[in-house]
Amino acid sequence: MGAVYEAEDIRLKRHVALKFLHSDLSRDPQVADRFEREARAASSLNHPHICTLYDIGDHEGGLFLIMELLEGRTLKQMLRGHPLDIAKVLDWSLHIAEALDAAHAKNIVHRDIKPANIFITDRDLAKILDFGIAKIAPPTKYVGDEPDIAFSTTAETLTSAGVLLGTVPYMSPEQARGKQIDQRSDLFSFGVVLYEMATGSIPFQGNTTAEVFESILTRAPIPATKLNVRIPAELESLIGKLIEKDRNLRYQHASEVRADILRLQRERLWTGIATEQAPAGKSLAVLYFENLGSVKDEEYFRDGITEDVITELTKIQGLRLFPRSAVLAYRDKPGTAPEIGRQLNAAYLLHGSLRRAANRVRVTVQLVETRGGHSIWAEKYDRELTDIFEVQDDIARNIAQALRITLSLQEEMEIARTPTKNPQAYDYYLRGRSYARRCTRADLEFATQMYEHAIALDGNFAPAHAGLANVCGLFYDWHEHSGAWLAKGRVGCERALALEPGLADALAAGARICWAEHKYDEAIRGARAALERKADCEGAYWTLGQALFATDRWQELVDLAPRALEMSGDDYNVYVPLHTAAQRLGQLESARSIRRQQQEALERHLEWVPEDVRARILLACNYAFFQQEADAMRELQKAVALRPDDSNILYNAACGYGILKKKTDALALLKRASEAGLSKWDWVARDPDLEILHDEPQFQQIVERGKQRG
Repeated sequence: MGAVYEAEDIRLKRHVALKFLHSDLSRDPQVADRFEREARAASSLNHPHICTLYDIGDHEGGLFLIMELLEGRTLKQMLRGHPLDIAKVLDWSLHIAEALDAAHAKNIVHRDIKPANIFITDRDLAKILDFGIAKIAPPTKYVGDEPDIAFSTTAETLTSAGVLLGTVPYMSPEQARGKQIDQRSDLFSFGVVLYEMATGSIPFQGNTTAEVFESILTRAPIPATKLNVRIPAELESLIGKLIEKDRNLRYQHASEVRADILRLQRERLWTGIATEQAPAGKSLAVLYFENLGSVKDEEYFRDGITEDVITELTKIQGLRLFPRSAVLAYRDKPGTAPEIGRQLNAAYLLHGSLRRAANRVRVTVQLVETRGGHSIWAEKYDRELTDIFEVQDDIARNIAQALRITLSLQEEMEIARTPTKNPQAYDYYLRGRSYARRCTRADLEFATQMYEHAIALDGNFAPAHAGLANVCGLFYDWHEHSGAWLAKGRVGCERALALEPGLADALAAGARICWAEHKYDEAIRGARAALERKADCEGAYWTLGQALFATDRWQELVDLAPRALEMSGDDYNVYVPLHTAAQRLGQLESARSIRRQQQEALERHLEWVPEDVRARILLACNYAFFQQEADAMRELQKAVALRPDDSNILYNAACGYGILKKKTDALALLKRASEAGLSKWDWVARDPDLEILHDEPQFQQIVERGKQRG
């Protein structure tokens, strides 16, 4: 709407903010009249959670506001696509509810509640901004659905009548239709903001304004607990009542919202005192089934079935699932179900065993209540392999029934849907998914073959096409910078999305390919879209992190770290951009913490795949970071000897020597990496592990030549 300046009030000796409207707005007599009238009303709002409007003025025909000067950040700057801590969500939403209650009591409707208009001060207080453009609503009487001609303005600005006010993704349905609005419209927008605070994502989305309007008017958002398993069921219910499309069924007054938030805070406090963070609601962790088969090489099948059972259960809205990364550490580890459940802070635990012989499979499962340790439901399945999807579906339905969750028709249809009807294609797919995680050249080649076999048996198997696309991206990243891999991966993505629009794994694979092509904004959008559909989507956080780092968005990366590690902590690659960004920002304690977690993940991975040289070289860099020089040198020399012509290994070896302050060795290895075809020069120029080289002319020459080569 204009320009904002910090200024000093020399009479009252206080600093204020001066907000000048754009000149074209100031010249409009209708806008000027309404501006003064509405600002006069807004100035009457003296509340600790509303930015105070002191006065208005006119300077050389330009209108301006004199406002309270705030120190801190807007909520928009704090969100950056990741959820906030639930305690903060409740605290700040209480402040917002109190501010809206105060405004609505004076018949003032804000009409543009959004994260950019909510300010979090350095004292941790939420304040609503820009009440100066609010609407004076009819006192206490809710209006009907007539067009709001008298008070219409454009999105983000004050202009002439007949155009909508507000920011499209945060508009209420009545705003979107151009109808007359009242206080309940603010409450809808507040619900959208609260959803974003709790999940990191907006509920109503689309590629165009028209698609967003359609979503607001006709579509139900993804359940909040699907995007963040830590959201209390009561908070999800509160959000749902705020974003109810029918305003007569919505919260009617901000005071009601305030009371429910206070009640939820009190219950969380009492629960925390009584149980020391007892498991919340219907939260469930699915442990990896025990492999009772005699062939260890078939553990891919056990892992795959377990993970697909988790996927099936995520389709149940009333159930909060722990991600794969949270339970991976307990795979094949001793411990009783109640013990592990308490360690995870899960209300319920599903565990069991699996044995495959010829064309038959036997699955035994048991659902245990963590606190009491007693069994709620158990079953044994002895079926043909062709029935494996029915087994997974039956487990999901029986768990819902045991926990007294009523499945909707949509949930029933989702659970019943199978990715393929060919059991052999499914077996190849599970093999491919397992071997792709091992990252070595031989394993990725094998994974490629497995996915291709699956596609040959069922050309409409969308996840197999997505898996193949992902492997192509991995192969390009870690082993062979050939455009043929990217072209093949792109075809796989397109085919997968044509078969199953919105498939998260295909979106993530496409984002990885965009990253490889240096299309960073596209990579960020694709990775975020994948994570909105599947919170623990493999590879998505790595791509998002790499692309954010390449575009110098380091604070976003650091803010992303808790969620990324919660959902993808078993992927040792995801740590790299996170600790690098923290280091660049000078947040050394955070960098050390992330490095330490990565070291643990690398050591676990190398127990499973000792031949993964990339994991070994990254472990060497972590040893160097923690001043374990002997361990670092041993692993550095071993990795370079195993892969002397691999540009990625040579580059990471250069980083290891850089951390150890061995400038000559670091330069020599970087030069070898360049000659071997290193391509990630945007990353190289910013990598703090090579900080010792940044002022060296030879380093700068190597980087410039690399960028020119492309």
